[in-house]
Amino acid sequence: MSHPHPELTTPGPLPQGALRIIPLGGLGEVGRNMTVFEYDGRLLIVDCGVLFPEENHPGVDLILPDFDAIRGRLDAVEALVLTHGHEDHIGATPYLLREREDIPLVGSELTLALLSSKLREHRLKETAQHVVREGDRIAFGPFDLEFVAVNHSIPDALAVAIRTGAGLVLHTGDFKMDQLPMDGRITDLRAFARLGEEGVDLFMTDSTNAEVPGFTTAEKNIAPVLDRVFHQSNQRLIVACFASHVHRVQQVLDAAVSHGRKVAYVGRSMVRNMAIAKELGYLHVPAGVLVDAKELAELPPEQQVLISTGSQGEPLSALSRIAQRNHNFVHIEEGDTVVLASSLIPGNENAVYRVINGLSRWGATVVHKGNALVHVSGHASAGELLYCYNIVRPRNVLPVHGEIRHMRANAELARETGVPAEHVVIAEDGFVVDLVDGKAQVAGKVPCGYVFVDGSSVGDITESDLKDRRILGEEGFISVIVVVDSQTGKVVGGPEIHARGFAEDDSVFDEIKPDIIAALDRLLGERVDDNHQLQQAVRRVIGRWVSNTHRRRPMIIPVVIEA
Repeated sequence: MSHPHPELTTPGPLPQGALRIIPLGGLGEVGRNMTVFEYDGRLLIVDCGVLFPEENHPGVDLILPDFDAIRGRLDAVEALVLTHGHEDHIGATPYLLREREDIPLVGSELTLALLSSKLREHRLKETAQHVVREGDRIAFGPFDLEFVAVNHSIPDALAVAIRTGAGLVLHTGDFKMDQLPMDGRITDLRAFARLGEEGVDLFMTDSTNAEVPGFTTAEKNIAPVLDRVFHQSNQRLIVACFASHVHRVQQVLDAAVSHGRKVAYVGRSMVRNMAIAKELGYLHVPAGVLVDAKELAELPPEQQVLISTGSQGEPLSALSRIAQRNHNFVHIEEGDTVVLASSLIPGNENAVYRVINGLSRWGATVVHKGNALVHVSGHASAGELLYCYNIVRPRNVLPVHGEIRHMRANAELARETGVPAEHVVIAEDGFVVDLVDGKAQVAGKVPCGYVFVDGSSVGDITESDLKDRRILGEEGFISVIVVVDSQTGKVVGGPEIHARGFAEDDSVFDEIKPDIIAALDRLLGERVDDNHQLQQAVRRVIGRWVSNTHRRRPMIIPVVIEA
């Protein structure tokens, strides 16, 4: 296997007739998917998604791919292809369109409808949209694109075959091989085989479930479990899932009808997405089952079903507010049943368990993936990936979409099916992979970091800022104000010491004040009048005392005022 080198340099010019692939997100993480293809001086982008912040990203709303590598070449972008409508594949598109608003958008009907709603929220004007479906073939500049149906946890997902003079690339997007899907739309293995016969020079495959043996469980297997949950519940039911999981919502609607219950959506994105899915015919809502949430609240509890956002424990989501008992009109009661019908995205475990504990505290029964089959993955497991490698027989493989461990497991599967180890490339965000004369190899690396969205600010927050926020949140904050007389070289005021998130009573600092005065007197006596040095002396004295006596490392802000 071709391993990434830690000291990769900036890549040289692209060889004549070669294809360059630059992943700007999604390789080394689950989310933020974005890949740039370059051929003959032109660019094609596949996906442009967000990553959701974890607990070590305080105050951050979203994490975007780093556009710096292409920022000066946006005029060379032929199109942005979106494989499906999940946030980790379309969520950063508005931020890219702010930089060049007329990039043509290519995707399936549902994908582009979900994106259009997002663009309106961002007050961006509609750009040229090309609605495609499986079997369609369309060219943008030197990129000849063919679309293939794939099955995923959202309808209308597509794989894309990219033909250039350098060869044929098959990018699966996110996919699995459910043989009995809710909408009857299976992953088109016949098309995969046909492309394999033509000769796939580079196979870019979803790695998320590569460590999981066998085949991913069929979505339909959830129905009897949901039915049992509905049967056993004699009070209100709340089902939390992703706001884009149309098939899961369909199963809840069907179960509600068969058990004589009414359903309401809770959460802005859930209401919006399901309205779009219904309007386009992807969601079939039986007559009379859907009511407004406030109308639902007037029914007896045994007739109520709420479908909510917040399955990942997001602090501002409907479910989190319900768990904290501060939702406008949904108040959890003893005997209610809450179903978390989704996966646990890595990094969200603490937030999810916090919500589960909050719901349990009020007497709710919480059904989740850990104790019942209420979720199946949207990604192909190892057995399905092996199947695909054997059908496609690619010349080169580049695992995508997943953490490093997932991509390495995927690479091993490719090797086991006969792909030569030197033709299996493990790359990370920012790595540059060139397809030259039928061989894929890492050619260098471009700078590629996290871009944080904090409120209306994009990219202004740095890792250093986040480190400061983490210290503030975990270790607290101490401010020290001292007034010195530069003429006499004496401390004439303070030190005044105040703390937040560290000590309830500022009098705990009384014992260290003489040491601060002594340290300053010593420096002033040595005729040191540099304000920075005086501040550092204050920081050292109080920092050492706090560390020794309280085993804490708070943020310390010393202010020395010269009178």
